[in-house]
Amino acid sequence: MPKGYWIARVDVRDAERYKDYVATAKPAFERFGANFLARGGPVSHLEGEARSRNVVIEFPSVQAAIDCYNSPEYQAAAKIRQEVADADMLVVEGV
Repeated sequence: MPKGYWIARVDVRDAERYKDYVATAKPAFERFGANFLARGGPVSHLEGEARSRNVVIEFPSVQAAIDCYNSPEYQAAAKIRQEVADADMLVVEGV
């Protein structure tokens, strides 16, 4: 079964409140086996529009990635994120 990956590109508007998002999301990530491959850090902008924070999270499967996003634990965190950041998020299937 192929792994699933969250790819999130984020512009944080309130860094202090974003910490609340991270703390609130943690139980969902633990429950669904998330493994952070990239979490912020320097970016080399090559093409298109860049965002300030980029995250890649590996999950055991595409379904686990989707289930994590839809879980009550993550949806509580998503509400916080949506108040303090602009984001593009998607799930892709690994090879």
